[in-house]
Amino acid sequence: MHFVEESDRLLKLASKCLKYFLIVIFGFAIAYIMSMSFGILHIAAMLLPLVGSWFLRVGILLLCLLAVAVISESLR
Repeated sequence: MHFVEESDRLLKLASKCLKYFLIVIFGFAIAYIMSMSFGILHIAAMLLPLVGSWFLRVGILLLCLLAVAVISESLR
């Protein structure tokens, strides 16, 4: 019984983190489009490599967390 509760909590955590990660990516996409329309693209272009590398790292971490959650859910 204890394993089932841990697996369920891990899956809920992974899905919640993925939801907020996708919301943040969507927000940055809107901010990038707005910076293009207001003509301050050079500031966004300077920040894009820094933010992109963080998004890549967090995305890989979330993908691993989701994989662990799915594997532990399938084992029960």
